[in-house]
Amino acid sequence: MIDSHCHLDYPPLYENLDKVIDRAKNEGIKYLLTISTTLNSFEKIKTIVSKYSNIYGTLGIHPHETKDFSNLKKDELIKIKDNNKKIIAIGETGLDYYYKNTNPSLQKKLFVEHIKSAIDLNIPVIVHSRSAEKDTFDILNQYSKEGLKILMHCFTGSQDFSKKLINIGAYISLSGIITFKNSIELQKTVSALPINRILIETDSPFLAPTPNRGKSNEPSFMKYTAEKLAEIKKISFEDIKKNTTENFNRLFSLKL
Repeated sequence: MIDSHCHLDYPPLYENLDKVIDRAKNEGIKYLLTISTTLNSFEKIKTIVSKYSNIYGTLGIHPHETKDFSNLKKDELIKIKDNNKKIIAIGETGLDYYYKNTNPSLQKKLFVEHIKSAIDLNIPVIVHSRSAEKDTFDILNQYSKEGLKILMHCFTGSQDFSKKLINIGAYISLSGIITFKNSIELQKTVSALPINRILIETDSPFLAPTPNRGKSNEPSFMKYTAEKLAEIKKISFEDIKKNTTENFNRLFSLKL
């Protein structure tokens, strides 16, 4: 399996990477995509992906961090990526209106710059969206017509939002949240998602799935999310592994 979204540059993962990666391999998670949230984060990610053959990375500014990168443009993002073949996506980027700690207009401006760079580089954009479904969809819908490849990470949105995303060709990644007892509505939404558009992730070190909820999350815990997804979709665990891996490879144009 492939963990499509983890933050290996964050503590406590970064300080224990060899052990974290070994534990993931022991649970069948062979490949990892570690996600950038700032330019400082990206520097660590470049180090990680150069050291470990089974880890890939991304370049992006999380919406909470946009106030520190207000002048970042598409061309600069492309330059920073610098043809690094193991940086396979732009993100995470997007809109988060939940905490109201960053100006929505600035978030949208940076989101669009990320999207434009992803289109020019012909790689996916990894999208964070919280309390911002309408604006997120309106922007993605506009640029989907230009060939944008979309991965909505850690999806917790409405069924209507999921249908709209699927209709513009997006893939949807599911986290340990689907294992939580209070996620009944999300589980209903997930049950209706087409299996050929689903990826799985940990978002580690955050959002550890049941039975490890409350602990620091890590890629090896993804097996619990995969097991829950198999239960929700009423298919085998093996089918979940097969389909989510094929979906990842199709979206990122890889053969892992």
